[in-house]
Amino acid sequence: MTTAAREARRFAIQLRPRSTTSATQLARVQRRSPAASQRAASTSARRRLSSDRHMRLPIWCAAAALGIAGSLFMHLTTAEGAKLDTASLADKDAQKKREGGVSDDSPMRLRMEKFIKEQQKLIVKELEKVDGKKFRKDEWTRKNGGGGTTCVLQEGNVFEKAGVGVSVVYGSLPKPAIQKMRADHKTLDPNVDSLDFFAAGLSMVLHPKNPMAPTVHLNYRYFETANPDGSSQAWWFGGGSDLTPAYLFDEDAIHFHKTLKEACDSHDKTYFPRFKKWCDEYFHNKHRGECRGVGGIFFDDLDESERDRENTFAFIQDCLKSFLPSYLPILEKRKDMPFTEKEKEWQQIRRGKYVEFNLVHDRGTAFGLNTPGSRVESILMSLPLTASWKYMHEPEPKSREQRLVDVLRDPKDWV
Repeated sequence: MTTAAREARRFAIQLRPRSTTSATQLARVQRRSPAASQRAASTSARRRLSSDRHMRLPIWCAAAALGIAGSLFMHLTTAEGAKLDTASLADKDAQKKREGGVSDDSPMRLRMEKFIKEQQKLIVKELEKVDGKKFRKDEWTRKNGGGGTTCVLQEGNVFEKAGVGVSVVYGSLPKPAIQKMRADHKTLDPNVDSLDFFAAGLSMVLHPKNPMAPTVHLNYRYFETANPDGSSQAWWFGGGSDLTPAYLFDEDAIHFHKTLKEACDSHDKTYFPRFKKWCDEYFHNKHRGECRGVGGIFFDDLDESERDRENTFAFIQDCLKSFLPSYLPILEKRKDMPFTEKEKEWQQIRRGKYVEFNLVHDRGTAFGLNTPGSRVESILMSLPLTASWKYMHEPEPKSREQRLVDVLRDPKDWV
């Protein structure tokens, strides 16, 4: 007997009406009174419904093994059967991963989750080699589905604070949120009261100790709404990477931008100039009249109106993979350079500007903090360990500090 047949036999035995009222028992009750008969029938129906609820998966497995899945499927998708299907999108995805893992044929949300988790491990491993200390790794889960891994290194040999986090979020968008999002995504169904959604991303901010070594930020993410059957309804990618030095070395900015340009050009030569401009405009402290850093690339809402999903995913992969070659050579050159107390003080002042942008203007921070059940520590891991705000501080004219401010007020095209 095959394994499938043995399983089918076992489930068939489980399906015997042990817990329901038998025909003989009903006949006995009917002889008592019509009212008693009606009560017994009602009890039997309730028990059958309870049994169906608990036995639904075994029923399906047995039916599949016996070759009668088609007719059973028709039965289970009646109005009564549909009411019993309460599996969430997170539950369905977890089952897919358990049963078949993640392959090129899996839903994009599972492929994106797998990719960013792999990249997180690789990046953390390489950064630990540079610093000599290990990241603290915190695994966490969300009540409504999803979770992530937050890796943080504080007070290391090279990094004052470094955070590399993966977040996976399942939830439900209410109708007002759907209507608002339709301004950028016309494929969202406006005729539903809510939509299941999935969001996954890798976020990273590295704050080196040495003021000559620049801070760097990276984020790549995927957002999807789903139909009731778990299929994709609307989707889009976003992300980018940007450099924030306290002291500007032109060769560093050129190398960083050149590496990003190569990743962009391999997909579309219009991407880099377009996304570089987008980066300068987005990472802009409006209240200061200056950019947060010297730029990089930034984009959001890349959906089917731009390119198909497979090509956009390939673009995201190349951009994320370009991070280590774009940043590590800069870090290696600057991490051991000598510096003065005054230069360290300037680094702290620039970090204060970094904090201002993240807390006042950054949409990702706002989205995270306003998502029910979010993990605040993971969202705010991007903030530096130390920063300062000196009242009415101005750099000396024609100094290196003033040159940085001049560039931040009038962004340059580095390549």
